[in-house]
Amino acid sequence: MQSARDALLWKLDGLSEYDVRRPLTPTGTSLLGLVKHVATVELGYLGDVFGRPSGEPLPWLADGAEPNADMWASAQESRAFVVDLYRRAWAHSDATIDALALDTVGTVPWWPDDRNEVTLHHAVVRVIADTQRHAGHADIVRELIDGAVGVNQGNDGLAAGDPEWWESHRNRLERAARDAAQGV
Repeated sequence: MQSARDALLWKLDGLSEYDVRRPLTPTGTSLLGLVKHVATVELGYLGDVFGRPSGEPLPWLADGAEPNADMWASAQESRAFVVDLYRRAWAHSDATIDALALDTVGTVPWWPDDRNEVTLHHAVVRVIADTQRHAGHADIVRELIDGAVGVNQGNDGLAAGDPEWWESHRNRLERAARDAAQGV
């Protein structure tokens, strides 16, 4: 889980306030919004669900809050605020994992009553999957901003190639897509 957490935060490195908040998909996905969301997910599933509230104020979850308010950062929510919240969420989540047995049962209040019980094991797997999923989103969003990809600095996981090679590669893939669409 920690490697995905670290990868998600690395996506913010070296970017301007505009770039970390900039919505780059039709649904408004931004890098800082992804971090805020994942912090919220950890605090919920690995805290509240097991009767271990963090005490962190999360006004974006309050009754009457704007829809999707956990998915973007307002101008008043600084990068430092969101990153620090995420780091505190890690500590709280890790403390829950250390304190409870994996078969401990918790209740997910936002799930239907007839199927809202989960074990800590299930919640941990769910949070790992969600964090990895959003780290993947962040990888794509960061690539759209400045071309940086990978798990961390120096580990992009891509084949070797200079910018000209990548442009040629992308153009070849575009041609293949167009040919397939035309039945060639």
